[in-house]
Amino acid sequence: MHRGFFHARDLPSSLELLMETMNHNDMRDAKKKEQRRNFFCLVSEAFRVFAHRSATLLGTAWAFAVAFFIILVWAATGPTFYFSDTWQLIINTGTTIVTFLMVFLIQNTQNRDAKAVHLKLDELIRAMKGARNKMVDLEKLSDDELQTLEKEFQRLHQESRDGYTHVVNIESKR
Repeated sequence: MHRGFFHARDLPSSLELLMETMNHNDMRDAKKKEQRRNFFCLVSEAFRVFAHRSATLLGTAWAFAVAFFIILVWAATGPTFYFSDTWQLIINTGTTIVTFLMVFLIQNTQNRDAKAVHLKLDELIRAMKGARNKMVDLEKLSDDELQTLEKEFQRLHQESRDGYTHVVNIESKR
């Protein structure tokens, strides 16, 4: 047999070997993807827990008091260091770093809170008889679509003020 060519009798075993190799490579790739996904999920979950706890802790009056105390100590040490550039640089660097990190913590907690509120509202819309289900996922509409919808609600509000509404007044039925 010439090298590089398969003989007809070798074809089934060669295909089996090829399929086995491909399956093995696919399994290895799937395991690598799973490990990357697990790592990303682990990091994401750890950050979520850290951001939630940090936001809870740093959003207290005590955290504000500690920050205020640090500023007072820094200000009080000004005369000792002759209000030097280094003295000013210390507070500027510290506040910049804290602000930079807090942006990510605040954004993470706001994103989660907004998502939770949207899901709750979506469930209420879905569960309410007579509610327009097209209101679910409004946050995914374009700005133009949202503006059109806002105008519709302004028109409905104006009609209800003028007495031209189909909304039933619950109190009048009692």
